[in-house]
This record gives sequence, C-alpha cells and structure tokens, in this order.
Amino acid sequence: MTELPKLHIAVLMGGWANERPVSLMSGEGVAQALEERGHTVTRIDIDRQVATRIAEVVPDVVFNALHGVPGEDGSVQGMLDLMGLPYTHSGLATSVIAIDKQLTKQALVPHGIPMPGGRIVRSAELHERDPMPRPYVLKPVNEGSSVGVAIVTDEGNYGNPIARDAKGPWQEFGELLAEPYIKGREMTAAVVEFEDGPRALAVTELKPKSGFYDFDAKYTDGMTDHVCPADIPQHITDLCLEYALRAHKLLGCRGTSRTDFRWDEEQGEDGLFILETNTQPGMTPLSLVPEQAKYAGLDYGELCELLIAAAMRHHAVKFGGGGG
Repeated sequence: MTELPKLHIAVLMGGWANERPVSLMSGEGVAQALEERGHTVTRIDIDRQVATRIAEVVPDVVFNALHGVPGEDGSVQGMLDLMGLPYTHSGLATSVIAIDKQLTKQALVPHGIPMPGGRIVRSAELHERDPMPRPYVLKPVNEGSSVGVAIVTDEGNYGNPIARDAKGPWQEFGELLAEPYIKGREMTAAVVEFEDGPRALAVTELKPKSGFYDFDAKYTDGMTDHVCPADIPQHITDLCLEYALRAHKLLGCRGTSRTDFRWDEEQGEDGLFILETNTQPGMTPLSLVPEQAKYAGLDYGELCELLIAAAMRHHAVKFGGGGG
C-alpha cells in the first residue's frame, strides 16, 4: 500500500437511525486509529445541519462511519458529491440499491447470484393471512444490522394468523419483505478494495448462542461465536468468496462491503444463498470486516487507511482532483 500523506479527515458518526450506538462505536474506533497514524481527525456526530458543519471543518476527505438512514441510503453520499468531497464507502446509486433488499435482488439475481425469493407485503396484511407458507422471515426493506427481523414459524408465539397485539417488527414499518426461511448456517464474507482492485478476504461462520443473528447477537459481546475461517468445505468457501466479490462489483460498491449468506449444507452448493450486501459494514471491536482484515494480515489502522486511499482514488477519477 502506498503511504498516505497526512490528511485532515472528518469522521461522520452517530445520526438518528436505529443503529446510532453502533455507528458511534465504529466512528470512535476509526477516529482513534487514524489519529494514531498521524492524521488530523474531526469527529462529527451528525444532525440536520451536517452540511454546514462539514463546510466549516473543510476536511480533505470524509470517513463515513454511519449505519442506516441517512448515511447508508444515498442521502449523505449525494450531499458529499454536491460538496465535491471525497468520502469512504459506496456512492449514491450503489447505496440506494444495496440498502433496499428488493432492489438488490433485482440487481443480482439476473446475473446468477442466488438469493431467496420473496415479496413485499403491507404490515397490516399479516393479520389477515400469511404471505407465504411457514416458516418465513419478515424484515424491513431498507434497514441493516438485522433491525426488525422476525422468523415466523408454526411453533412461534405470534399466532396464526399473526395477532394484532403480537410484538414484532411489523409494528414499526408499513411495508416488509417476506422471504422463505432458509435453514442452516449463517456466514459472511468481506470485500476490501486494495490498490490493484477489490479482494474477498475470508468466510466467517456466525454461531449465535441463542436465537438467531439479530441486532443484539451482532453487537453484544459474548452472544455470538465467530469462526474465521469458517469450518466448511473448500468449494463452499470458494463459492462464498466468488459471490461476495461478484456482488461487490455488480452493485458498484467502493472501499469495502460485506455479504451475508445462509447455507443449507444438506443441499450442497444449491443450498447457498446471499441474504444481502452491506455497503457500510461495522467497524466496532466486534465487527466482521476488521476481524477478517486481521486474518488477511491487515491491522485496524491499515484497513482504515485503505478505505481512505480508495476514497481519494475514486474521487480523483470522478471529479479530477482531491477534496478540501
């Protein structure tokens, strides 16, 4: 990796999405790592005046450590494009598509990327009839970190049909994506962009100690075991890495992405499905991209600088110069 010049970097974190606490942890970790490597860092816990704050700071580059809306859905990306500033992670169009699980299917499935079937349902419909045979999964169309995900089974406590007073994600969202439940193992693969292009790093199997890999399991220490590299057949590892890299490229991701899988080992290769590709994966101590980067020989600070370097390269190509 070519050594970066010393830069003034604004780290965007926090915000008002459900994933605010995770973003604050990611942002602080990134800020400390960049300061340790000699950069000047300004931390910005964003609010509705974020553009004014960034304009006052005049950074060379922005590190986007936001999760969820508005940092992951294209809103912040469009603002930074208008300001002419380089920023980490994916751009506007990719962010709009990748945060929407249905749009992601439309972008990937025609290219041979296996994803579960499914359809959009109004949450009110769930109290009248099931959208598909049980078991099935309900998830918000455009949330990350497994926010609002529920598994509906015959043995569950939601009722059949789902009772109006049952506690579930449909209470917060007008529309949900219903997908067939895929039994099996939960896995993930990170892609990081190096100077010579993006590379898929490793496959990690995620083993929650109770329930499934939901928000609490992801971000509560001790609730999930990470097995990296995953103890799976080599051809399944290779297929995960291939699908993750192809998804990264087909969606137009920049810097880094993380693709999540379910694998029903009884079906072999036919049982492997992509669930989603995350354009703003976490950078907390429990996060998977830093863990896989470490496995690949990159320490946390080097990973942060790789993302900054990718941001500067993409900005130079798009706008013909640096930021600030």
